[in-house]
Amino acid sequence: MKASKKLMEQVQILLKKRGQKAFEIAKDAILQEKNIDEHVYEALRYFIEESWYNVQHPALLSLACEAVGGDPKKTTAIGAAMVLLTGAADIHDDIIDESKIKGSKLTIFGKFGKEIALLAGDALLFKGLTFLHKACKKLPKKQSQGILNITKQAFFEIGSAEAKETILKRKYDLAPEKYCKVIEMKGAIAEATARIGAILGNGTPKQVEILGHYGRTLGVLMAIRYDFIDLFEPDELKNRLKNECLPLPLLYAFKDAQKQREILLLLEKNKITEQETWKIIDLIMETKQVRNLIKKMRFLVKDEKEQLNYIKRNRIELKLLLQSALEDL
Repeated sequence: MKASKKLMEQVQILLKKRGQKAFEIAKDAILQEKNIDEHVYEALRYFIEESWYNVQHPALLSLACEAVGGDPKKTTAIGAAMVLLTGAADIHDDIIDESKIKGSKLTIFGKFGKEIALLAGDALLFKGLTFLHKACKKLPKKQSQGILNITKQAFFEIGSAEAKETILKRKYDLAPEKYCKVIEMKGAIAEATARIGAILGNGTPKQVEILGHYGRTLGVLMAIRYDFIDLFEPDELKNRLKNECLPLPLLYAFKDAQKQREILLLLEKNKITEQETWKIIDLIMETKQVRNLIKKMRFLVKDEKEQLNYIKRNRIELKLLLQSALEDL
């Protein structure tokens, strides 16, 4: 446990060091915006001050840029744009999934309702696009066009993933492989972020490809990790059963008919105790299918670490991010 805690402390320190400045710029941009309705403003203030803390995307931009020999300071403006754009996507995702609580905190949807949440997400989207275009104007034309196109394609892919996910909701017999494809699509933003960082650092085509692939893998691993984390949150797990796709580990566990019956009996209760939560987790984790899923995650980490040997800088930091996805699994 001590080693695990130390690993996560290192990751949090790294992400904050690399992404805090871009986050603060995005935060100031929201708080200084006065030309919007007071209710929407209050929702945005709550979001950026109490709910949304995204330093991971600007940190990945910074690390990828420096990894190919670039100046990480050049990524700050685009990093701020990514904070705003991913914030917009997160709010819209909560509306679609009807997620009222995340990590013990109310979402904007949960606190302010669907209408205000939608308008707040739209505000962040337009603010983020404005920031992105302003930052790209200062770059060479080829770089600018490449970055704008990568960003567009990434968010289009995220939108497609959300659309596919709506069809897969509330299906207990869903083949895990179908949901895996959605998760892979959701890695698009992390891939785009790493690619853009490498482009800003004037990386070679091979370096851009390696870091882009790294970003996609990191995004996929983190998405699966968050699915594991949701197993520890009874309210979130119940919401996912009602309004979303089931977490990937649960889908794999449900391939065992006996385990499915035992787990559903517990989940159907109005109130799930801490002891029952651990019982659900034990039932899931002891299945062969879930153990194989964790093995696949470890293989992805191992393979990606080997590819990073072609990158001269920041290999330790980039590998640390990968390893953190496996913590406690």
